[in-house]
Amino acid sequence: MFATHVCRPVFRPVMKGNSVAAAALFFLLVPLVHHPLLAQGLDREEAIDAIVGSDVKTEETTKEAQIERVVAALRNTRESAELVRKTFNLDTLEIVYLPDLGEENGVIEQAIMEQEDQIQTLHESIEGSAMFYHAIDSRSILLRDIVAVEFADNNTVTIFVKGEAQ
Repeated sequence: MFATHVCRPVFRPVMKGNSVAAAALFFLLVPLVHHPLLAQGLDREEAIDAIVGSDVKTEETTKEAQIERVVAALRNTRESAELVRKTFNLDTLEIVYLPDLGEENGVIEQAIMEQEDQIQTLHESIEGSAMFYHAIDSRSILLRDIVAVEFADNNTVTIFVKGEAQ
């Protein structure tokens, strides 16, 4: 106990110098936090393919041509959300854009309104899956534009998206 009282005045100037240096270092490092991380960028197609690990195909069609598939996928949204969380590899991932979806109140729009809560759960599952999230993110698809996901028996998944291909 005596040693701490004797040594404290000797270390006080050293501690002040260190706290100033620590504060200066802190202010120099704070701007670096806002820079994007340079780990694995998604600018290169090879990086996207490595993450997704499957063939990604895109198609644009009318909602009338896909009514049965989209409505069936919407009815299975809860199961699809579970499968999104459990899926770690696919042979093929298809992204089907439906540019005319939402223009008028049809069968698909009615099914979307009925499944709103399950669609939100599906969006959360996609956001939590690196494979699915990076597949849609690499094509500049927003989660809110995803209408439904269809799982086929041949290890193929189709994501139905509101809007046009970019």
